[in-house]
Amino acid sequence: MQIIKKPFQKDWKKLLQRPTFNAKSLRKKVRLILNDIQKRGDEAIRQYTQQFDGVELEDIRVHPKEIEKAIKKVTPKLKAAIQQAAKNIKQFHTAQKEPIVEIETMKGVRCWRKSIGIEKVGLYIPGGTAPLFSTILMLGIPAKLAGCQEIILCTPPNKNGKIHPAILYTASLIGITKIYKIGGVQAIAGMAYGSDSIPKVYKIFGPGNQYVTTAKQLVQEDGVAIDMPAGPSEVMVVADKTANPAFVAADLLSQAEHGVDSQVVLVCFSLKIAKKVKQEVEHQLKQLPRKKMAKVALSNSRIFIVNKRKEALVLVNQYAPEHLIIATKQARQFANKVVNAGSIFIGNYSPESVGDYASGTNHTLPTNGFAKAYSGVSLDSFCKKITYQELTRKGLQNIANTVEQMAEAEELLAHKNAVSIRLSN
Repeated sequence: MQIIKKPFQKDWKKLLQRPTFNAKSLRKKVRLILNDIQKRGDEAIRQYTQQFDGVELEDIRVHPKEIEKAIKKVTPKLKAAIQQAAKNIKQFHTAQKEPIVEIETMKGVRCWRKSIGIEKVGLYIPGGTAPLFSTILMLGIPAKLAGCQEIILCTPPNKNGKIHPAILYTASLIGITKIYKIGGVQAIAGMAYGSDSIPKVYKIFGPGNQYVTTAKQLVQEDGVAIDMPAGPSEVMVVADKTANPAFVAADLLSQAEHGVDSQVVLVCFSLKIAKKVKQEVEHQLKQLPRKKMAKVALSNSRIFIVNKRKEALVLVNQYAPEHLIIATKQARQFANKVVNAGSIFIGNYSPESVGDYASGTNHTLPTNGFAKAYSGVSLDSFCKKITYQELTRKGLQNIANTVEQMAEAEELLAHKNAVSIRLSN
C-alpha cells in the first residue's frame, strides 16, 4: 500500500481514483451477448455458459432433488450460523415496514401511501471466485418480506455443473425454489428478457464483476430496473492512535480478498500509525489463501496521512466509500457527521465482516462513489409506493378553486373542466 503524506486537497480527486477498465469496449462486448440471448434464449445461454464457465448444461434449472442432496452436505455448524444470520437480517428488515397513514389535507380530502411488493424480481448471486450464499439472505429475505410474488435466483455453476451446497441450502431456508445454473452476462440477460426456462423479471438485484455490472446497466436502458450501479467492493478505514493496527489491517485485507479490482483506503493522522498498519497488512497477507488476489488489490490501495479529524471527514465524504470503518475516539460523533457512505462501522469492535454476514444490515451497497446519491438495498428496494386520494363532494368543493386557478394558468383547460363538471352536476 502506498503511503501518501498530507496531500493537498486539490490532488485528492486524482489520488482517490478507483481502479478503472475500458468501459466503452466492455459495453460493446456485453451488448452483443445481451442481444444474442434476447434473440436465441436458452440456446444462447447454454452456449455462453460453456464458453465462459467451461461447463455444458442440458438443463439450466436446479431441480428439487439437487437441493435435497445439497442440504445434506452442509454441516450442522454452518446451518446454525446461516440460520442466526437470517434471523438477524429478518429482524432488521422487518422493522423497516411502514404503516399506512391517512392524512386529511383539507376537509373531505384524504391521501395515503401504500407499499406494494414488486411482482417479479431476479437475484444474482456471484459464485465464481467465492460462493456468496450470504447475498441470498441479504436479497431474498427482504424480497419475501416485501411480498414479491416471483423470485428468480441465478448463480454460476462449477466445472461439474453443480451449485455450491451452501447456496442451495440458504435459498431453500428462505423459500426460494426457482434457481438457475447460470452466471455472468447470460444470467442478467435471461432475467431481463426471459427465455423458455427463465421467467422475465421487473427488477434485478445483486453484485457482480465488471461484466455483470455493465450488463445490469445496459438492461436498465432496455426498461428493466436494477438495484443500483455497483462495481468492485471497497472499504475505507479512519484510524487514530486508539485503533488497534492488527484490527485495521484485518479489515483492509477482508475487503482486498474480494477481488483484484477491490480497493482499500486507510486515513490516519501520523506516519507511526500508517507504518504499523502496513506492517500488519504484510504479516497477515502471508497467511491468506487468497493472498495473490489480495496483493493485486492492495497495489491499487492507499494510506493517507492527514492533519485533523475535520480534514479526514472531508476526505471520507469526497470518496463516498461503500464501507466505512471508524476506529477513533468519539467514533460515533465522527460517524454522525458523515453524509456519503454505504454502511458505517463504529468503533474498534465493529468489523466490516459482521455487516457482510450477520449483524442484520444489508451488505448490498453502492460502490464507486455512488454512495453520494444511492442507498444500500433495503425493504424499500423490493417495493413500489402507490399513492391514493379520496374526496367527498364537499372535499372537491373545498379544493376546486385551487385546482381550477392553477389549471387555467397552465392553459390546461381540460384539467379545469374535470373539476368544474363535477360541481355543476
